[in-house]
Amino acid sequence: MFHKKNITPIQLSVLIALIFAVCFSIGIFYFSNSLIICFFLGGITFILSLILIHYLFDMYVNRQIKLIYKFISQTKASKREEFYFKNILPPKSIEEAQLDVEKWAHQQKREFETLQQNEVFRKEFLQNLSHELKTPIFSIQGYVETLLNGAVYNNEVNMRFLQNAVKNIERLVCLVDDLDEISKLESGELQLNYSNFIIQDIIKEVFEELSFKSNEKQVICSVKKGCELPLIVYADKEKIRQVLINLVDNAIKYGKSSEGIVEASFYKVNNKEVLIEITDNGSGIAEDHKIRIFERFYRTDSARSRKEGGSGLGLAICKHIIEAHQQIIHVRSTVDVGTTFGFSLTLGK
Repeated sequence: MFHKKNITPIQLSVLIALIFAVCFSIGIFYFSNSLIICFFLGGITFILSLILIHYLFDMYVNRQIKLIYKFISQTKASKREEFYFKNILPPKSIEEAQLDVEKWAHQQKREFETLQQNEVFRKEFLQNLSHELKTPIFSIQGYVETLLNGAVYNNEVNMRFLQNAVKNIERLVCLVDDLDEISKLESGELQLNYSNFIIQDIIKEVFEELSFKSNEKQVICSVKKGCELPLIVYADKEKIRQVLINLVDNAIKYGKSSEGIVEASFYKVNNKEVLIEITDNGSGIAEDHKIRIFERFYRTDSARSRKEGGSGLGLAICKHIIEAHQQIIHVRSTVDVGTTFGFSLTLGK
């Protein structure tokens, strides 16, 4: 009937009342030597003790437990709920209440740690966003002020200053566009237009589009041998093109300046998905950076990354696009060996 580790207040009340009644009955029997009187007084003692002990438990234990549960749930129960909790729902043991409180405390701790972590990310994001905005704005301001102070009449510098101002304006426009797109992706406002297409055709177009950059850095872009067989995927063609442009562009930027290699590979997985990987033989990514490279504005090397250009949102956008396709983007990297970014898409028909 009773379990030592799972006893309820009512069971404990019965047990204490029973022990008290038995002890009292033994005392009565000792003095009266009458079983009838012993059982009669013992029964009355048991009933009165049970009522008193249960009342005391309800007053000083159950009510405190209910207050704890109200504090945990932070809600006010209706009369119907109060009746259900009081008369229908089986009473919980002290151990069960303790487990519930420990579970709640653990949940609160996790939420607090998440809030702290998000606060750190928020501060970093605002700092990075401020830096990304200030750099081109201050550059534009400097060029315009110099021109207004008389350089506009100097034919040797006026066009160059205007061209530099335009470049910084384009950088600002790119940053704002990327912020707008990532906001739409995170909020789910951006709709995907699914279609069937050959993934190798897209990567070849991307290689051609970025050929001026790869030629400038003497980087060879190619499809891995054995992966030439056309594979049809079912996805948003333009969004996947955007992902591949970001990945290939990063591979060219941060790969070797000469004798660099960017290789695309494609594998059919379980006749359901196609695994796409973009590999370079660059400097690689340190282990402590891997878990954060998909965050907005996160840079493994701030000075070098800003020198190379870009909004710092490319990988974050890639992550959201792939997740919108119900897939996951991943990275494998070894320092001084190279990096591989990969993701899967649904196999098309």
